[in-house]
Amino acid sequence: MLLTVRHETRFRHEPAVRESVMELWIQPQQSVRQRLTKFFIELEPAAQLFSYTDFLGNAVYHFDIPQSHSRLAIQSTANVETTPPPHAPTTLGGGEWELIHGDQTADRYFDFLHPHGFARPTPRLDAFIARHDLGALQLSDPLTAMRRLSDALYAALSYKTGVTAVDSPIDHALEAGSGVCQDFAHVMIAIARSWGVPARYVSGYLFTDRSAGDRSDPDATHAWVEVFLPSLGWIGLDPTNNIAAGERHICVAIGRDYADAPPSRGVYKGEAASELTVAVSVREGSAEAVGSEFTRTVRPLISSTGQRLPSSAALDQLLQQQQ
Repeated sequence: MLLTVRHETRFRHEPAVRESVMELWIQPQQSVRQRLTKFFIELEPAAQLFSYTDFLGNAVYHFDIPQSHSRLAIQSTANVETTPPPHAPTTLGGGEWELIHGDQTADRYFDFLHPHGFARPTPRLDAFIARHDLGALQLSDPLTAMRRLSDALYAALSYKTGVTAVDSPIDHALEAGSGVCQDFAHVMIAIARSWGVPARYVSGYLFTDRSAGDRSDPDATHAWVEVFLPSLGWIGLDPTNNIAAGERHICVAIGRDYADAPPSRGVYKGEAASELTVAVSVREGSAEAVGSEFTRTVRPLISSTGQRLPSSAALDQLLQQQQ
């Protein structure tokens, strides 16, 4: 499947700020089932882009705008050719749990086995597990357990924007009974790791298909989960839509949680009221064929408490480009 992704982020500052420094996690990965055929980033004001590979293997771009500016626009375009993942078996043998809990898995995937950031156990998560009898899922083989966990989250939590913020702990979604892709992924990761299954956060995009039952926002970034099963490797599961990650999913970055792979992160200098506009478009076909229109969403830069944040605060706490 040939997909084109356009991702635009615009900041408006009033009055102008003195400097902005940003990092970007927006380039789709190259992998066995995902081929990046075209990618570029446009900045306004113009700035020199630099790049590096982070400790998880993600491509990261960064830039500095040292002069005064009241607007900042970041627009990326990517053509990605995807193929379906190998067909997964219906079940795995009972010995798979022993392989997962073995020393080799524990040593190799240490970072994805332990609580981190947003994906950590809480008393409210323990109550959620008990209420939905999720602990009993460990009695089946791990592949079946992961699928049933996705089923349970899909049934227990509704997809609703505006309930949580980009920096909300999982307790906010569990208390409300709803959230967005980021929340679904963090809850699933925390539970999987509590079972001893390596699990990682995946950020990217989804070519939404309403006829297939997708309920996530088609004009936003997306997030899902990958779990490691020794007999199969990394398997992608999308608990928001209760489907396996397939050719409609475009992987951008992986992390222990959202904080390792946000679309953008940075700081600016100055005392300003700021506004963020985010536009995401995922269409089938090449960039030349899908046109250039966006659906833009405007969100003031505010904290989870509803108070406008100081303009010098870290933008990873401000960015409302949450899934």
